[in-house]
Amino acid sequence: MSTIKSAKRPVPRRTVLYGVHGIGKSTWAASWPNPVFISTEDGISDLEVNSFPLCTTMNEAWNCALELGKGGHEFKTVVLDSADWLEQLIWRAVCELKGVQAITDIDYGKGYGEASTRFKGFLTALDGCRAVGMHVVVLAHARTVKVEPPGQSAYSRYEPKLHKTSSNGPCASEILQEWCDELLFANYRVDVRTEDQGFNRERGIAVGGRERILYSQEAATHVAKSRLRLPAEMPFAFNQYAQFIQ
Repeated sequence: MSTIKSAKRPVPRRTVLYGVHGIGKSTWAASWPNPVFISTEDGISDLEVNSFPLCTTMNEAWNCALELGKGGHEFKTVVLDSADWLEQLIWRAVCELKGVQAITDIDYGKGYGEASTRFKGFLTALDGCRAVGMHVVVLAHARTVKVEPPGQSAYSRYEPKLHKTSSNGPCASEILQEWCDELLFANYRVDVRTEDQGFNRERGIAVGGRERILYSQEAATHVAKSRLRLPAEMPFAFNQYAQFIQ
């Protein structure tokens, strides 16, 4: 029998980055190796990057991914900017197919199920890009959601800004989080200082708010995950992250 060797092989990443407004998600993505953007929102006008024309329909975005998946080009990274705006385009396509004005007009939440199926199909098209050697970076905005664990007090945390219910199978948020290798969250570090106001009353005061942090592990404040051995938090700069994907 031939000698069997085990070795770590570098593979293109499927990385989802979500974060608060204006923190620099598109700039971070533009630092990846030779990127090309599939834009569903006008968020890269100030960046000198390669990009397809702004996609205004689901099919336009889909065709961009399919074209890159054919290979034969010089790009090393495809960036979807952003997942939540793509979801809006998918909803519009479903509404046009069903002849309704809003996705909520489709009975029993089946519209969201149709949309989730198309969202998953788009990720499959991005996997085609990965198959020809491209990293895949998906950007998304953040939102706060209320979490109510059984037997515990409710609290709020950050999640990607995607719909969370579907009548037939996983929703877009679940699909995206399961599909990716890394789910990263970018935010400003904010510490809370307690100030005594007298009469046994205290007030929390937020301090800081300028240092940008990238989080890679889930916490009460946010969802995140990583299949790499990333630190739980690091400065939000691509060169800090890049050393782990060499």
